[in-house]
Amino acid sequence: MGGDKRNRVFALTALLILGLSVTFPCCFSAANQPQTKKKSAQANKFGSSAVFPLHGNVYPLGYYSVSINIGYPAKRFDLDIDTGSDLTWVQCDAPCTGCTKQPREYLYKPKNNHLQCGDPLCVAFHSPASDPCKTPDDQCDYEVEYADQGSSLGVMVNDYFPLKFTNGSQLGPRLAFGCGYDQKYPGPNTPPTTGVIGLGKGKASIVSQLSRMGLTRNVVGHCLSGQGGGFLFLGDDLVSFSRVMWTPMSRNSMENHYSSGPAELVFNGKSTGVKGLSLVFDSGSSYTYFNSQAYKAVVNLVRNDLDGKPIKETNEDKSLPICWKGRKPFKSVGDAKNFFKPLALSFINAKNVQLQLSPEDYLIVSKHGNVCFGILNGSEVGLENLNIIGDIMLLDKMLIYDNENQRIGWAPANCNRLPKS
Repeated sequence: MGGDKRNRVFALTALLILGLSVTFPCCFSAANQPQTKKKSAQANKFGSSAVFPLHGNVYPLGYYSVSINIGYPAKRFDLDIDTGSDLTWVQCDAPCTGCTKQPREYLYKPKNNHLQCGDPLCVAFHSPASDPCKTPDDQCDYEVEYADQGSSLGVMVNDYFPLKFTNGSQLGPRLAFGCGYDQKYPGPNTPPTTGVIGLGKGKASIVSQLSRMGLTRNVVGHCLSGQGGGFLFLGDDLVSFSRVMWTPMSRNSMENHYSSGPAELVFNGKSTGVKGLSLVFDSGSSYTYFNSQAYKAVVNLVRNDLDGKPIKETNEDKSLPICWKGRKPFKSVGDAKNFFKPLALSFINAKNVQLQLSPEDYLIVSKHGNVCFGILNGSEVGLENLNIIGDIMLLDKMLIYDNENQRIGWAPANCNRLPKS
C-alpha cells in the first residue's frame, strides 16, 4: 500500500479524551512528562516540533516513508506516510497473513498492551455501525481499507514512542496504534515498509494524540523532494507562516481527511470551465486523481496543445495510462517540460490563492525514456467525484495541515535540507 491508498474509515465521531498516566523509563525526562489535562494552549508552552527525514520518491518507488522508533527498548519501523488516513499500524510478530517478508526484528511484538473496547480512543475509532465490540473489556480490533483495495486487520495497542523535540526535550509518550496480523497488498509487488503512519485529522492519528497530550500543536506537514527524500514534521514552531498560501479546510465534520475547495482548474493561465472541484490532499497517493469531467478536460487540453510538436503519444509504455515519446529518450522531466503548459488550481474560498503546477508537478519520465501523465481518472478506480492531490503535485513544497486553524497551506521550499530548530 505504498502507492495509492485511502482510508475508508472516516466516521471517527466520538470525542477522544486521553487520560494517560505516562511513566518514562530510563533516559526519558520525568520532569517533562506530558500533562494530559492541559488544553491546547499548553502546547504553546512547549512550542516544539518533532522532525523526521523521509525516504522514497514518486517514481519508480511510488511512496515516501519515515523511520519511527516504538517501544522500550525501541525498535525501528519504516512506515509509509499517509495524510489520507488516521490510524498508524505496524506488522505484528504473530501468525500473520499477507505480511511482507521482514526479519523478526522489524515486526512488533505485543506485550499484553492491547486497548480494550471501552478505551476512549477505541470508541472514537469505530463508528457505532461498525463497532465489533460486545463488551467494554473485549480487545479493540481494527480494520482499515484503502481505495487501491489494500487493507490491514489487527488489534489496537499502545506503547512508547521515543521522540526528540526541537526544544531539546526527549520524551516517550504512550500512543495508540494498530498491530496488523492480516494485510492485503494490491499489485504484484509488496512494499518494503512495515506499515503506515496515519497523519489525518481524526482522533486516532499520531498528531491528534500528541496535541491532546499538550506536546505539540495540532499541526502536521511534509516537504517531499522531487529528487527523493524530504522531511516530515509534527508541530508548528518551524513554519514560516509569512510565505504560506492558505485555503480553508472543508467544514464537513464527517471528513477526517484533509479536504479543501471548491477549486477551479486553470490551464496555461486560462479557465478550463471546470469548477467546483473538492480536493483531498493525500500523501499516501503517488499520483493525482481527477473526476471524469476534470480528467477528460485536462487530457484534451494537453493533447490539443501538443498537436504539431515533436512528441507523440505511445501505447507501448505501460508505466501510466498516457505516455509520450520524443525523438530521443528523455532523461528528466526538464528535457520535456517546454512541450507542456502549466496548470493551476484556483481556490474559490480564498482570495488570490492558487496552487501553481508546473509540468514537473504532473509529469514523470519512465524507465523507457518517455514522459508520462501523472494525473489519472479517479472514476475508473472507484473514486467517483472525489479528487485526490497526490505526491506528484506536492513536490518541492512545504505542505502544512493546520488543524488548529482548520486550514491547509503550502510554500516553495528546499526539501533536501532538514529545517533547523
